[in-house]
Amino acid sequence: MNGIILAELVLYCLVMAALGYWYGKKEMSHSDFLLGEKKLPGWALAFSERATGESAWLLLGYTGFVFASGLSAIWVAVGIVIGIVCAWLFLADRFRQEAERYGALTLPGYLAKRFGAHGQTILWLSTVLIFSFMMFYFSAQIAGAGKTLFAVFHIDPQLGMVISVAIVIILSYTGGFVSVVWTDMIQSVLMLATLVILPIVALVEIYSGGLSISAALHQAKPGLDSWTGGAAGFALGLLLFNNFAWFFGYLGGQPQLSVRFMALKDAREAKTAKTVAIIWTLLAYGGAFLIGLAAIALYQGDSLADVETVLPHMALDLLPPWLAGLLLSGILAAIVTTADSQLLVITSSISEDIVRRSLRLRLSEKQLVALSRAVVVIAGLLGLVLAMTSESLVYFIVSWAWAGIGCTLSPAILLAFFWKRYSGIGVIATIVAGFASTVLWISSPLEEIISSRFTTFAIALAAGVLFSLLFPDRQRAK
Repeated sequence: MNGIILAELVLYCLVMAALGYWYGKKEMSHSDFLLGEKKLPGWALAFSERATGESAWLLLGYTGFVFASGLSAIWVAVGIVIGIVCAWLFLADRFRQEAERYGALTLPGYLAKRFGAHGQTILWLSTVLIFSFMMFYFSAQIAGAGKTLFAVFHIDPQLGMVISVAIVIILSYTGGFVSVVWTDMIQSVLMLATLVILPIVALVEIYSGGLSISAALHQAKPGLDSWTGGAAGFALGLLLFNNFAWFFGYLGGQPQLSVRFMALKDAREAKTAKTVAIIWTLLAYGGAFLIGLAAIALYQGDSLADVETVLPHMALDLLPPWLAGLLLSGILAAIVTTADSQLLVITSSISEDIVRRSLRLRLSEKQLVALSRAVVVIAGLLGLVLAMTSESLVYFIVSWAWAGIGCTLSPAILLAFFWKRYSGIGVIATIVAGFASTVLWISSPLEEIISSRFTTFAIALAAGVLFSLLFPDRQRAK
């Protein structure tokens, strides 16, 4: 059985590497490498954005969270789905328009050009923010890959991490953004197939075996059979709010997602992309939630060494080898799609925002592409080291990074789009307040009370408004 699955995984890796090489053969400019010159169809960008947004966190972290938490885990999905829908309906086309207007290739680059008098400071601060948190986010994907390969093949997790990093670096190094988007599209289909087919098979197995999800939830630990987790009063409010708080990070502040919005060709392509992305999201989160619940019924009384390996265990137990191998490739697909996009975000922050825009080094297009590729390799290896030395769960590492990046930059984007009095000093205050509040909040017991995903957003938003009122831009003050 493992031989068939291994063969499919190896084939998957070879196909992804071949696609990366194919797109990498073309001579490309720095703009091609980072944004694809706005030549990609909207549906492909939508598949890529969704695959990038829903990483090992969804297939491993969230399914494991549902398995451990029960029905109350639904509120995480509710917050995320609403956030994704809002981003596509109200922000995607605005990102496209603003990117064209200011000629921006990155999210920090847009903010710097929009608030030009303070552009240098904005570039440096946003790069420090993105690099600091994105490296941990990237390392969580690599850790997820190690878990998957260990659960399926009992490969040493660290060896699995090395293999995964090698694939990600090859894809990002060769073809840049275009290569990443097209391979993401294929991998996004694999992810969706995993999240749709596996819960259907699991529900059939439960029904045919005379099992019951509701009975299993009732017999499991207290609170799993309650939509409120057994909490009441103030504790209930905190549970619902903390789970829902993932919503705030989707409001334009995740650079690996917003760059897909910026790459849209026109309003027509944006409309197509919205439809594809929203349907994908509803199917994927519904499937992930059902996988977690089905696992409670199938493995009642059994304890897994790591709850975040529930999906690969279920695939191996319920599916024929050829199908299990195909769907388990979906987990690696989730990891690779997010990790390669994160590497490109880190790369663009350094090569475009710092070297080209801030330091203003006069490098040719060829030299800039070479620099970007060097950053891809260095950042990939650094992420591998972090993954090997971290013992945190994928779910919680991603949660922390989500607060630090998404919930800091989302207020900056919302204010820049919708509030005319937002100033350059306000942007700086937003980034500094968001960065500091995330680190301080997570380092304190307060994180156990209310999630930094909300407090970071609220503090960064308040700082942006306050400092914009105190220090308005001169042009606007007139």
